[in-house]
Amino acid sequence: MAALSRRWPVHTVLIWHLRLLKLLPFFRVPDARVVLFLHGIEAWEHQGWVNRGFLRQVDLFLSNSDFTWQQFVRANPLFRSAPHQTVHLGIGAPLKVSLPAPAPTPIALMISRLVKGEDYKGHREIINAWPKIVERVPGAELWIVGEGDLRGELEGMAARIGVQSKVRFWGRVSEERKEEMLAECRCFLLPSRGEGFGLVYLEAMRMGRPCLVSTVDAGSEVVNPPEAGLAVDLTHVDQLVEAICQLLEPGPRWGEWSAKARLRYEAGFTAEHFQTRLISTLYPLIVSQSDCDGLSMRSFAP
Repeated sequence: MAALSRRWPVHTVLIWHLRLLKLLPFFRVPDARVVLFLHGIEAWEHQGWVNRGFLRQVDLFLSNSDFTWQQFVRANPLFRSAPHQTVHLGIGAPLKVSLPAPAPTPIALMISRLVKGEDYKGHREIINAWPKIVERVPGAELWIVGEGDLRGELEGMAARIGVQSKVRFWGRVSEERKEEMLAECRCFLLPSRGEGFGLVYLEAMRMGRPCLVSTVDAGSEVVNPPEAGLAVDLTHVDQLVEAICQLLEPGPRWGEWSAKARLRYEAGFTAEHFQTRLISTLYPLIVSQSDCDGLSMRSFAP
């Protein structure tokens, strides 16, 4: 109602989520250029005729990964030739301290929501493989952070295969505790089958922790295996076990992964990098030839 009662003197509208696109008519900006940011699985579904009508009003599509865009146009081929640009996300700032050493215990960490609607992140496969991992890396522990209606099933699974003492469920933790756990672990595991990007990989890389991703989603786009970790096909158990054991093994190779993970984050995935990418993408739309007098990129700096 507030939007309908106002006049909006804008030339460009950035819509941050596909499901917000339906609100565009309420802002009464028929001449504005529309930019839509596609983030994940909600964009991978076939869009009905109502949403397709709204999507036809989009002048530029942005996506958080090439994978997200590929999934979107696979489900909605009508927009395959639409103007598009990938704008990788970023978080935080580089650490100003030396990389923390991991705990003596070989710990692998998983962080995600534990909900049945997102039962594609690799928890079941990793828990099932943990007995083999413990055989090769004695004392190895799997720490699972997150809460949701899937947790009970996963805890029951760990108990049935006899690894409940080696698989610890922490539930929801504070941001401070999460950062401590990332420092304690030797590697971060989330070989998901459906990540549109995966900000948590950046959190791990920022702490110099190599990541395990899958070969079928955007995780590999973020981590760039074998630069900052490894990628696996979850259907191959032996491949999964081998990759996790390699990431848990201390030594020169782990040190190289750790350093490269941190460097990859610092070189391209900080919040400042993301802001620069986004502004550079929007700048040509915001500043047209007719109204760019006296403006520069600095006018839009964060």
